Amino acid sequence: MKGFLHQHFDYNFYCNKKLIEQCASMDQVPEKCIKLFSHILNAHHVWNHRIVGKPIEFDVWQTHKVENWQDIHYENQRTSFEIITNADDFAKRIDYENSEGRTFGNELKDILFHIVNHSTHHRGQILMDFRLAGIEPESLDYILYKR
Repeated sequence: MKGFLHQHFDYNFYCNKKLIEQCASMDQVPEKCIKLFSHILNAHHVWNHRIVGKPIEFDVWQTHKVENWQDIHYENQRTSFEIITNADDFAKRIDYENSEGRTFGNELKDILFHIVNHSTHHRGQILMDFRLAGIEPESLDYILYKR
């Protein structure tokens, strides 16, 4: 399980890094991209902090400047790798409150998988928005990453 999750978080890190680099090179980043990528970073932060029991510092839809994305991304990745490396039970139930204050619980493995899947979902939206704006997005397919 650790190997599987490390591999998927490596892929997630790679994709986010490529997207950050592409956006940093643009004169004007589409507003929807800023909103969605900030959300990717915030959600990853929120889930990490729920898992480790730390106070959440970002609202899920808070926007960040493009120049701050890399630092938030690196911290998210570092924390997730620490969680995965130190986990001894991926079936452990994590209880948390959602953004509306409702209490839920999920297994650690499902939360970790959700972080990567959620990021992939919103990156797809960003890449579609790029195409609509006439910007050629980088290919972020998993199989290309593994080649």
